Amino acid sequence: MKRGLISVMADQFKTVPPVVTADLTGQTVVVTGSNTGLGFQAAKHFARMGPGKLILAVRSQQKGDAAAERIKSETGFKAVEVWLLDQSKFSSVIAFADRFQKEDVRLDILVANAAIIATQYKTTEDGWEESLQVNDLSTSLLCLLLAPRLVETGKKYGTRPRIAIVASSVHYWVEFDDSVYDAESSWQVLSTEKHFAEVLKTDQRYPETKLLNIFFAQSLADLLKDTPVVVDTLNPGYCYSELRTAFTGIQAVVDWLMERLLAWTTEQGSRQLVYGALGGSDKLDQINGAYIELHQVVEPSDHVIGYEGKKRRDKLWGDLVRELSKVDGRVADIVRQYSS
Repeated sequence: MKRGLISVMADQFKTVPPVVTADLTGQTVVVTGSNTGLGFQAAKHFARMGPGKLILAVRSQQKGDAAAERIKSETGFKAVEVWLLDQSKFSSVIAFADRFQKEDVRLDILVANAAIIATQYKTTEDGWEESLQVNDLSTSLLCLLLAPRLVETGKKYGTRPRIAIVASSVHYWVEFDDSVYDAESSWQVLSTEKHFAEVLKTDQRYPETKLLNIFFAQSLADLLKDTPVVVDTLNPGYCYSELRTAFTGIQAVVDWLMERLLAWTTEQGSRQLVYGALGGSDKLDQINGAYIELHQVVEPSDHVIGYEGKKRRDKLWGDLVRELSKVDGRVADIVRQYSS
């Protein structure tokens, strides 16, 4: 599918469906990037459904604690925990995933919401361009390391655990050049300052990371197809967001005007996150690996689908597994386990 700016803007005038609800008694829900914005609002929705445990996965203990207290105060739900997760550091992702094993915590819902918009080239302590690591590499590492716990939970309790990865309709506006797929490691190319500078000129870096989220979710859904786990991606829509606070100059002015003309509230956008985690329970075969907008499965961009899309996805997946296996050898073991 191809979608231009006008088509995406038109969606902003559609009615946002009500939030999906479910009985989450006994279940564990994790929302990354949940101290503010979409993640915080989604966490509030989950809190009202009474899970056994709601985990706010955030970078700052202070901000996480403040968010937890607000949720407790505004919903009356008390079983909120703050777990530190800094996706700019692979070590933090590994420590977060390991905590589930150490504390023997079940895991039913993982909403991978944490993301940043990069306005200048910056590398992490792990050597990757920051937005590529936060939005994609660490998100993928987290999902892969937690996959066994989700599978185990589903088998033990007879449930269908979910991984909902926050993508965006902006993925329709970007494609990767063949040189990215022809490279020995596509991810290494995407992380270079040269590539970053080229795509930043047309504001394509964030859309690139969202396109990568969709490719990854499809591959992960394929990997886990014989397990109880369901994987999907979702578009929260254009919402008021702290993601764009780094904008300056003309870009900031344009965004301010666009927000007042088109933006949904963060609560409205968060309903899409909840749907990705709970919606479509009567059609999970359609939901698995799907891209969702306004509570409906829709076709992602032409760059993702078809024979050529599958070739691109497989190249990115193979390179991703190799890169993440250097970070944690369990990644290769997990992929082998569920590939057999």
